[in-house]
Amino acid sequence: MRNSAQVWIALIAACTLAAQQPPPPKPSVTVQPATPMQDDMPRKSDIVVETTNVLAPTTVLDKDGAVVNGLKVSDFVLYDNDKQQRIQADVIFQPISLVVVIQANAQVDKMIPKIQKIGAAIDQSILGDSGEAAVIAFDHRVQVMQDFTSEKGKIDTAIKKISVYGSSTSRLNDAAMQGMNMLRNRPKNRRRIMLLISETRDGSSSARAKDVLLQAQFSDVLVYTVNISHWVSQFTRTPPTPRNDPIPPEAHHVPPSAGVMTPTMQSQLQLGNSIPAFVEIFKAAKGVFVDNPSELLTKYTGGKEYTFSNQGSLDHAVLDIGEEIHSQYLLSYVPSSKEGGFHTIRVDVLGRPNLKVRTRPGYWIAGAKEEVSK
Repeated sequence: MRNSAQVWIALIAACTLAAQQPPPPKPSVTVQPATPMQDDMPRKSDIVVETTNVLAPTTVLDKDGAVVNGLKVSDFVLYDNDKQQRIQADVIFQPISLVVVIQANAQVDKMIPKIQKIGAAIDQSILGDSGEAAVIAFDHRVQVMQDFTSEKGKIDTAIKKISVYGSSTSRLNDAAMQGMNMLRNRPKNRRRIMLLISETRDGSSSARAKDVLLQAQFSDVLVYTVNISHWVSQFTRTPPTPRNDPIPPEAHHVPPSAGVMTPTMQSQLQLGNSIPAFVEIFKAAKGVFVDNPSELLTKYTGGKEYTFSNQGSLDHAVLDIGEEIHSQYLLSYVPSSKEGGFHTIRVDVLGRPNLKVRTRPGYWIAGAKEEVSK
C-alpha cells in the first residue's frame, strides 16, 4: 500500500514537471510567396487605370483670335459626358516638361538649318524659368540628343547638333512613342508637353498611331505639331546619295490593318467626326492605320497644328505655342462617373457665347484588365 502511494506521488510529480517545461521548438520552415497562375499575371495589353483627377488645359480666345486672360473658376462650366462637374481649381502654375521631337532625314535636309535656330526661342517662350526639356531626332533611327535638362543653352546646343544621315525613312510614330515614354516618368506636378516638328506621315515605325495616342491619353501629354510642308520639302531637298538600307525588306513595317478597313472606318478616320473616330481607333481589330498621326495627336490631346514652310512661320509657331501654353486655364476636377470608355469634355464660359473655348475633347478610362490595345 505504501509502495502504491509512492508510485502515484511520483507520477503526479512527473506530470507536473512536464507541464512546466516549454514546448519543443517547431522545425524552421521558409515560406515562399505563392507564384500567381499564368492567367492571373498581367498581360501586355491589360491596362488598369484609376482616374481620380482630370486636368483640362483650356484656351479661351476672343472673336479676333486673341487670348483672353483674367477669367476665374466661377466663369467656367465644365461637362463630362454632358454632366456638369464641380471644378476644383484653376491650377495657377505647373512647371513644364517638354520633349522636342524633330524629323532629320533626307526628305527635310534643307529645313534642318532653320530648325537649328529655334533652341533659344524654346527656352524663352515655352520653358520659362522652371521648365525642362529633352530633344529627340529621328530618321530610320530614333536618337535622344538630350535627356531632360533645365540648364539654359543645352536644348539649343542639342538641336544644333542634329544632322541628316541621308536616309529617306521616317519613324515618326516610334519617335513620338519614345517621347511619350520619357514624359510618362516625369513628376505628376509637371505639365507634360510634346512639340513634334516633322512631316505628317509615318514611314516605317513599329509603333502604331493609336498606341502613341493611347500613351498620350494615359500620361496626360499635350501635343503641338509644326508640320513641315511636304510640297516644300519635296522641292528643296537634296537627292540623297544611294546607301544600303540598314533595315532588311522583311523588317519594314506594314500597317496591319491597311487594306482591310471598312468604308465606315475610313470615313470616321478622316477625323471630321471626332468622337466616333476616337472610339474606333481603340476598338478596331489589330490597330487602325492612320494616315496623319500629327493631326490625330493634336486633335485628341487638345493641342494645335501649325505649318512650317519658312523661317518666319517656324518662329511664329514657337512663339504662339509658348503664349498659348502660358495663358491656358488648367481646370481640374474629379469625374462624377468612373464608367469605362471614352469620356467627352466640354467647357463653356458663362454668359459669353462669343468666346472660342478649346480644351482636350475627352479622355479614356479603361477598367481593370480591360484590353484596349489588342
